[in-house]
Amino acid sequence: MNGLFPQAPAQLALRDIHLPPAPSWWPPAPGWWVSCGVLCVALALASLAYRRRRRRRRWREQVLAEIPQLAMRHAGDDAAYATSLHQLLRRAARRYATDAHHVQGASWRQVLAQVPVDTATLDTLMALETRMYRPQADLDRQAAQAAVHRWLQAALRSPKMAAGEQGHA
Repeated sequence: MNGLFPQAPAQLALRDIHLPPAPSWWPPAPGWWVSCGVLCVALALASLAYRRRRRRRRWREQVLAEIPQLAMRHAGDDAAYATSLHQLLRRAARRYATDAHHVQGASWRQVLAQVPVDTATLDTLMALETRMYRPQADLDRQAAQAAVHRWLQAALRSPKMAAGEQGHA
């Protein structure tokens, strides 16, 4: 039986089993590529959402800051002040009705009523339309300014848009 298995000489030393080298960190496995791609897309979407929200907030602040500017510009002229506030309302109302720039009376009230505000605010806003055409009309500037501010805050916060409108009012 000794002839079947050759005997190693005593001076021949056997080495231990060789392990393969450790895997390299580059290139990463496909799962890491997918994770990196998903992370990049998520960061890009988050950046776009942040920029869009910031742009909307800045635009809303600019519109609301226009109210005191109009009050200072038309300090002694109530008819001009009522006209300017009314024009500001019409510009903002275009988010709700594309024909808001030329509706009057009950149709204008319906456009204003699309924003959830109380009826006293709506009545004050409707009074602007009549007061801007009467030079001797008395105008409660504080009430008108507060009503316009309340309506604009509610209107600019609401996500409802006119049909076909994508961006800014």
